[in-house]
Amino acid sequence: MKKEDLHGYVPAIATPFNEKGDIMEDAFVDLFEFLISRGATCICIAGDNGESWALNAEERGRLVRLAKDTSKGRVPVMMGISAPTIDASLAYVKAAEDNGADVLLSMPQTYVLKASEAELMGRFDKVSAATDLPLVLYNSPRRMGFSLTIDQTETLLNNHNVIGIKESQRDFFYHTHLLARLGDKLSVMTGPCHYIMPAFGLGAKGFIATGPEFTDLLPSEMASVGTGAPDATYRKAHNQLTVLYELLMGTATWPASFKAALNLIGQPAGVPRDPVHAATSADIDKIKRTFDQLGISYK
Repeated sequence: MKKEDLHGYVPAIATPFNEKGDIMEDAFVDLFEFLISRGATCICIAGDNGESWALNAEERGRLVRLAKDTSKGRVPVMMGISAPTIDASLAYVKAAEDNGADVLLSMPQTYVLKASEAELMGRFDKVSAATDLPLVLYNSPRRMGFSLTIDQTETLLNNHNVIGIKESQRDFFYHTHLLARLGDKLSVMTGPCHYIMPAFGLGAKGFIATGPEFTDLLPSEMASVGTGAPDATYRKAHNQLTVLYELLMGTATWPASFKAALNLIGQPAGVPRDPVHAATSADIDKIKRTFDQLGISYK
């Protein structure tokens, strides 16, 4: 997979669990097909939506294999390898390779650890030494505890098989300079969904974001609308994406609200795995009210 292949709608698929915490493989296949019907150009396993923290290496590999068998070449499969320790990340790399993943998604050391320059570069040196698969960086300051600088992103790009970045920095100064400096050297994929439409106008190639599962505008059409003159379609899509982001990120513990919203539109997302609790009836009522406000149909 090359940077030119990373574009458009790249959803991070939910992992459907039943009440016992078991993966529901038939439901996963249904979700996979739903995302393809929305215009996915690649699908990410074990992202934040997929409850990566609750999936071990064997489970990630099993989901990648199921995704590859379901895709039958229609879309490539990405797998998340982010972890606090390098040993865990390398175990995920092996699971990805053994089961046919096409590309990897990785933060630096995550969640509770910050990283010095040497630690940051050393992490990616070890990942790159372990695989020939292409790599998509994931810059999520909220989860990492720090943000990659544009200089650091350029260094990683120049020294590793990096083809893109999921950019979840919530600062348009940063996005503007990143796209101006590196937009022709790697595929910049927007993270926060309320940045999708304006980021296309600045040169982003696509998005790995939550929210386009529910919009009236097909995610596969957002690039053409986002790069055109803003019109009523643009404004409606941007408003839906913004309100959906606020709703899903501000209700229950992630990704309970996302799974509840998927279930409401008839997609079998199941429930979160321990320690996350399912959305409450009050949470679901809140989602329904917002869907009514946005004109989104549900069951």
